[in-house]
Amino acid sequence: MGNRKRQTAEAIKAAKKETAFAKLNNCPTSPRKMRLVADQIRGQEVAKALALLKFSQKEAARRLEKLLLSAIANWQAKNESADVEKSALFVKEIRVDGGTMLKRLRTAPQGRAHRIRKRSNHVTLVLGANNIES
Repeated sequence: MGNRKRQTAEAIKAAKKETAFAKLNNCPTSPRKMRLVADQIRGQEVAKALALLKFSQKEAARRLEKLLLSAIANWQAKNESADVEKSALFVKEIRVDGGTMLKRLRTAPQGRAHRIRKRSNHVTLVLGANNIES
């Protein structure tokens, strides 16, 4: 590996250590349904995002609520002295990518078969903090 490539890789690794994030892999919900809920909480403060997810009727909201709580716990582990309320945490970035697809066959009339695609997704949630000194 070249020197410049190694330096950029180390810089990226150091930046990742400072950011608090949580990942959910192979979630058995279609990416389209998950993005509907993810778009609602993108850029929101953590308390407001948790309230939106808690009172949402969608099944994907339960999974995202658990993921957000995990990201908050990861942030607290990295910043032990800081307080969650004073730091004004917000959802900095949330990405929903397509995951693996289970392909099944469903019987159809006249001896035919239709393909059923059971989709899954990967969600990455990154938190940001606005440090408010009081």
